[in-house]
Amino acid sequence: MDNLFTAFALTLFAGMATGIGSLIAFTAKRTNFRFLSISTGFSAGVMLYVSFVEMFPAALSVMTKLKGDQTAYLLTTVAFFMGIAIIAFIDTLVPSGENPHEIHSEHETAPLHEPHTWQEIQKQKTRSEQSKSKLMRTGVFTALAIGIHNFPEGLATFLSALNDPHLGMAIAVAVALHNIPEGISVSVPIYYASGSRKRAFIYSVLSGLAEPVGAAVAFVSIMVLGGADAIQSPMVMGCILAGVSGIMVYISLDELIPASHSYGKGHDSIIGLITGMAVMAVSLVLMR
Repeated sequence: MDNLFTAFALTLFAGMATGIGSLIAFTAKRTNFRFLSISTGFSAGVMLYVSFVEMFPAALSVMTKLKGDQTAYLLTTVAFFMGIAIIAFIDTLVPSGENPHEIHSEHETAPLHEPHTWQEIQKQKTRSEQSKSKLMRTGVFTALAIGIHNFPEGLATFLSALNDPHLGMAIAVAVALHNIPEGISVSVPIYYASGSRKRAFIYSVLSGLAEPVGAAVAFVSIMVLGGADAIQSPMVMGCILAGVSGIMVYISLDELIPASHSYGKGHDSIIGLITGMAVMAVSLVLMR
């Protein structure tokens, strides 16, 4: 319970990075897609390295002390794949056809930082109410899709930080880097739907707030199921570590690496991936 405030603060920090992405979309004349590719690959590298080198072995070690080798490995493996199953189920809730990692061209993002573009578009082409409604629906569903994706990320960040603040900080930074391009992805369709930078920014921030909501749900669930003692229980923490490692592996393989490839060219994605692993490795060595 000593790390509770830190865990919530780190989760909030990670979630608010969508707002940073929105601001970048408004102010940058050109989107640096190579930066997005490397940073997204970096996030995947951090998550994969932490999952397989730190969290899964830590969960297995805790379980072994309680249950012995064979049972411990079985329980840890089940918890790992349960984490994957949980986020895979959440992934099915994303509205079909709405890709939260869709790449937007320079032409699409130009209206975000050119003050009179929306007015010029309105003069050149009169949109029907039906078209405007469809456009708004697309924008809202994109924000909803990212919010759904952010929920398990918030859960993973919170539970990791609750167990180890240093590990939680590393994961929070990785998630925050991942959320910057997501903030851009929200801003583009919402601006096109409404013509309002303010509304686009608000939707970006709201999609990021799904992460602290995920943290709150995780905390309430633990308290309801086992109370404060459950958080300190080695068995519960072992299952949580294994489950969170599964969640982060799924996020990395299903979201981060494909997005990194689509943003970049050549070896940008693998450069980010290996750099993330290396930075995480050095951090873990220094923390010991």
